[in-house]
Amino acid sequence: MNLNLTGVHLVITPAIRAYVVSKLDRVNRHFDHVIDVTVVLSVEKLRQKVEANIHVRGKEIHAEAVESDMYAAIDCLADKLNRQVLKHKEKLSAHRADREVIERTLASTQPPGQPAK
Repeated sequence: MNLNLTGVHLVITPAIRAYVVSKLDRVNRHFDHVIDVTVVLSVEKLRQKVEANIHVRGKEIHAEAVESDMYAAIDCLADKLNRQVLKHKEKLSAHRADREVIERTLASTQPPGQPAK
């Protein structure tokens, strides 16, 4: 997993970097086909905003969170990304299960000796 952290009007400290990495490890634990992650941390007056794009095979997942505290925004973002990644993973596994069911029903309806279509 490639991780790109960018700070807009913010210096990214090692503590913030470690916190983001620890929160994104949870996403990587649920779905290990993550190719690239881009995180943008920005500060505008009292508004702390965190945006993330996760590139997985065939899809780009985007989430953003705005809070008054940067760590709270990172927590909120991690929860949103976790839900979206799990939803994507369920869609992939449901699609695979549907294909297997269709192939089994086609194989059971074919007369013996003929290949499945």
